[in-house]
Amino acid sequence: MPRNHPERFLRLKGMRTAALPFLVALASCAQGQEKVPERVIGLSSSLPLVWAEAGDIRGQLSDTTGKHWALQAMERRGRVIPLDTLAGPKGLPLLHDALLVLAQPRPLTPDENVALDAWVRAGGRLLLFADPMLTAHSDFALGDPRRPQDIAMLSPILRHWGLEMTFDPDQPAGESQARAFGVSVPTNLSGRFVARPDAQCRLAADGIAANCVIGRGRAIIIADAAVFDGDDAGQAEAITGLLGLLSR
Repeated sequence: MPRNHPERFLRLKGMRTAALPFLVALASCAQGQEKVPERVIGLSSSLPLVWAEAGDIRGQLSDTTGKHWALQAMERRGRVIPLDTLAGPKGLPLLHDALLVLAQPRPLTPDENVALDAWVRAGGRLLLFADPMLTAHSDFALGDPRRPQDIAMLSPILRHWGLEMTFDPDQPAGESQARAFGVSVPTNLSGRFVARPDAQCRLAADGIAANCVIGRGRAIIIADAAVFDGDDAGQAEAITGLLGLLSR
């Protein structure tokens, strides 16, 4: 009759237990699971990036078009958190190691301007798209509050950071590409930034883009939001590329 060896059984059991985390990790790699970056990305936008355009909440909830390609592009860089306001009880509701994307946002309240400025100066990193003449299609008529913001109204915060955005109404319409700090960005009826001498900003693409040091933080600002036009997921590289500049 074979003899029992409890010591050997315990040793084998311990080896299997110790190897379990390794085997789980190995199985995850074998299944091709891509780890989502841990960085948080706050998002505030008047564009239909999180919710599709619809006449009511029921229409938004029943939308079957799938997740917006631009939102998917951001999620490749981190965990996206939509923000209803930039002015929470304790200021902007993001940690300073997060990224913040403002994509053609609604006009900011005075409290939001203060909170945004304080967050960036304390070390926050911002990607801002401010379009003076939005070209994206909307199902809602002009004046409808559900329509995306047609004209960026961010002069107070831009001026506070030493920038003035200008717009040439006689420029030809049509999409083109601008080179913004090494990243190709689609543009259409874009604005141009003019920096004050005391602004810590570098301009690129004939003033379409600005890269500003603000306190301990940084902001990349694009005077156009054409990158979000249409359903061309190929433009996702522009968004991930700009976010990558802020991640360095």
